[in-house]
Amino acid sequence: MTDNTTLGFIGLGVMGSGMCANLVRKHGAPVHVFDMVADAVAAQVAGGALDAGSVEGVSRAAAVIFLSLPGGTQVKAVCGAIADHAAPGTVVIDLSTTSVAEAREAAALLAGKGITFADAPVARTRQAAIDGTLSIMVGASDELFARVAPLLGFMGSDVTHCGDVGCGQVVKLINNCLLFENVAAIAEMMVVAERAGVTRERLIDAVGLGSGNSFALQNHGRKAMAAEEFPLKAFPSTYTLKDLGYAIELAEQMAVEPRMARLAASYYRQAVDEGIGEQYFPAIIQLVGK
Repeated sequence: MTDNTTLGFIGLGVMGSGMCANLVRKHGAPVHVFDMVADAVAAQVAGGALDAGSVEGVSRAAAVIFLSLPGGTQVKAVCGAIADHAAPGTVVIDLSTTSVAEAREAAALLAGKGITFADAPVARTRQAAIDGTLSIMVGASDELFARVAPLLGFMGSDVTHCGDVGCGQVVKLINNCLLFENVAAIAEMMVVAERAGVTRERLIDAVGLGSGNSFALQNHGRKAMAAEEFPLKAFPSTYTLKDLGYAIELAEQMAVEPRMARLAASYYRQAVDEGIGEQYFPAIIQLVGK
């Protein structure tokens, strides 16, 4: 893609806002945006984006359209509208997390109208979205990946081609599943350590020097569980359950019994049942021992 490619961005929430802002700052051509929340659109317009007014407006204006939506249901609906209004040759890049089947269904729907699709779910934090240092896992043909990788590089420091359409979601779901399982294990052992006389901070310091160290321990363990910081405007257990559900579904389709994923999901389901499901998901440490 060249710097004169007109872009669109639909979905300006927790992750989408940061990603879109990076495109607006770093890309050399207009970025047309839409979100159902007017303030989210206004924030991007203040940074230099153009208000498209609707999904249809983005579809008509942009040659490459990025999506950052809550899940597969929303992606399907938006892709249906894009199929009705975008010109043949348009490229849709979905940064959302969906099931593998939903990604491939979206690709098939758009292909019928001459529109190309790539799934490109993202990993890391809201701050990484703001900083442009996300990890982006892409499912696309070799040709399409080569075309869109420079644009994705505006939003991520690591852009990985995982295979054909749907393979980005495969890797993303496995990544998230491993993280959620790890956080649940850390929550259990952190409470064990604390009750046995070792503070949470000292546990992290010591284990961080050994083979039990991990990204989850140093980030979710230290910054959330040890600090007792579980903000509402972060990744909640309700989202965790969605992604775990996709991973469990994928494992079953591949004839693997996902025992660890189901066990982890029981904690996040309990968090929802006990009224802390909207807090940052490491809040499950509050449930350990109950």
